[in-house]
Amino acid sequence: MKRYILSACAGFLAAATMAAPSFAADLPRPSYKAPVYVAPVFSWTGFYLGINGGYGWGHSDWNNGPMGNVALNAKGAMVGGTFGYNWQTGTWVFGLEGDVDASWINGSSQGGAAGTSCSGPNGCTTKNSWLATGRGRIGFAWDRFMPYITGGAIGGNIKATDNGGASVDKTKLGWTAGAGVEWAFSGPWSAKLEYLYANLGNVTCDAATCGSDTTVSLKTNMVRGGVNYRF
Repeated sequence: MKRYILSACAGFLAAATMAAPSFAADLPRPSYKAPVYVAPVFSWTGFYLGINGGYGWGHSDWNNGPMGNVALNAKGAMVGGTFGYNWQTGTWVFGLEGDVDASWINGSSQGGAAGTSCSGPNGCTTKNSWLATGRGRIGFAWDRFMPYITGGAIGGNIKATDNGGASVDKTKLGWTAGAGVEWAFSGPWSAKLEYLYANLGNVTCDAATCGSDTTVSLKTNMVRGGVNYRF
């Protein structure tokens, strides 16, 4: 009996051993997939410095009250430096930006009505020699391309010179708003193009200086390009 049982077990083990390779051949082979490369997401977050340059145009009003008003066009180039910080959350980019520019925006009249500060062969002149802005920015990032809106404060000087050569030169604080686009074209470098409208308010030239109490305003449009380096 024992001999019969041992013979049966031995036969079963032999059959199982012969069937094992065939059973293993029927099992599905494991598949190995190469890891998918995911490109790093570009981020606008961080500090940056840059340069900018462009052109401004607008108008200046010389208001002599009841004696009349003289309007003149003002235009000129500008160039300067930029600094700022961006913080990105999702596709939204929030930032603060400041810049200081030398400006050659100016305009002259060809004379005004008799009795006004601009009457005479020399007319009157409005000049702006520097501008500085402090603005907030809100952008929407498509990877390395970001359109944005911007607005804040602007400071600058208004120099008003009347027909007789008398002048006032005062620093004024106004407001500015606009929009632009920025493109990160290589590593930490980006380029931008923006439009700003600026209202510097007005200065007053009193009667002792200009012959009659005169208010001089300056409003400009500006288009500027720039290059920034992010840290």
